[in-house]
Amino acid sequence: MSSSNVNHCIYERKSSFMKWLSKFFKGGPSSRVVSTGSQQPQFPGEEGMMWRAPFRSVDDRSRASREREELDRAIALSMSEDLKRPNGYRWRAGNGDDLARSLHDSFSSAPYPSYAPRDYHPRGSRTCAGCKREIGYGNYLGCMGAYYHPGCFRCHACNHPITEHEFSLSGRETYHKSCFKELNHPKCEVCHQFIPTNGMGLIEYRCHPFWSQKYCPSHEHDNTPRCCSCERLEPRNTRYISMGDGRCLCLECMESAIMDTGDCQPLYHSIRDYYEGMNMRIEQEIPMLLVPRQALNEAIEGEKHGYHHMPETRGLCLSEEQTVTSIMRRPRLDRRGLVGMRTQPQKLTRRCEVTAILVLYGLPRLLTGAILAHELMHGWLRLNEFRNLRPEVEEGICQVMSHMWLESEVVPDSRNTASASSSSAWSSGSTDTAPSSSWPSSKKGGKSSVENKLGVFFMHQILHDASPAYGGGFRAAMAAVNKYGLRRTLDHIRYTRNFPE
Repeated sequence: MSSSNVNHCIYERKSSFMKWLSKFFKGGPSSRVVSTGSQQPQFPGEEGMMWRAPFRSVDDRSRASREREELDRAIALSMSEDLKRPNGYRWRAGNGDDLARSLHDSFSSAPYPSYAPRDYHPRGSRTCAGCKREIGYGNYLGCMGAYYHPGCFRCHACNHPITEHEFSLSGRETYHKSCFKELNHPKCEVCHQFIPTNGMGLIEYRCHPFWSQKYCPSHEHDNTPRCCSCERLEPRNTRYISMGDGRCLCLECMESAIMDTGDCQPLYHSIRDYYEGMNMRIEQEIPMLLVPRQALNEAIEGEKHGYHHMPETRGLCLSEEQTVTSIMRRPRLDRRGLVGMRTQPQKLTRRCEVTAILVLYGLPRLLTGAILAHELMHGWLRLNEFRNLRPEVEEGICQVMSHMWLESEVVPDSRNTASASSSSAWSSGSTDTAPSSSWPSSKKGGKSSVENKLGVFFMHQILHDASPAYGGGFRAAMAAVNKYGLRRTLDHIRYTRNFPE
């Protein structure tokens, strides 16, 4: 029988090898195996498989030679068993192999060659899938049909060896369970802890639709501060700025916040210029005041008409005579928050249909500008005798002007592209004069990427507002403007008090 056939037919348990090895040592010097030409030793448990060795007489073979042959056969049986074991994740202790190898090496000085077939030699039969080197006789493990040195079975994330009995798989990549959780289990961006599972064992969390801020559902009810401008929750490792009136402002929004009436005047006049560039000049000088929260709420209560859907009203086009507290000197920031704000009561006298425009102080420049653009449209409608409009119509067209102004500020190259699109929106289907080719705008081109991102968010808020007047009205107004142009849409509103179909 050839050695290749023996490689496929012989199978013996390592435990039998160890039993044989114990018998081998127990027999001591007096144990002898006599082999003659007519009698050939058989493998235990394989009576039909016989090992054919070159014929030697008893006198020609020494005891050392016979013992060497028996040991070689045992090593071959042990290696054959290992090669036939199924793949799996288990540590393989090579103690029996090491002992057999050491015994084999102790006889290496014998002058007679080994008759064990070369195919049973384990070297070359196992290559480490990690380092691509031969595994040899030491400990090893098998995983997904591959073999590894213990130190070569590593985590794909941290590159440290995996020594635990449990690990995680992602495709063909192996991970520590802790590393896999760190990479795949979502963490709360407020408390920075792993988001817990609910009663059904599912990971449940909240996610801001624009900023994608993920957080535990509990933070919606545990008084976690939320920025009054961008709506993001305050992370535990960051402190938002308290405005002293129940509002908080994140550091990014604080960078461009407008804090008093004087600081807001350049922005206000630039938006009036924007209206003029749209052939919507506002002839009357309408006072504009930045006011604290309480003063704005009191002004809303004193207003006889007006539609306000938001729990936090940020602007008001005032038509009644009132005395309003305005902010004359911006507060300073210290450890306690904003302090040192100076206010002054101001009596507003009605000289036309619009008494004043009030805006909440402490909001970022682009949000303040969007509110001003909205409230100025209210003023323009009243000054041009657009009367008795439904909230969906009036608030909708005002939101269109707010969105258009924001777009002119945040879209790249807005000096050219915005003027062209606004010209089309104004005069589509009309022979009226188009707006000017460019509009003055404060800090045009000087916005940071953070401020620009905020502007995109404010546009997103307008687009996705769910209220019937501000949201539904805006979408109906924008559809009409895109179809007929701003001028024809306004003419239709003047005579029908509704949007053109």
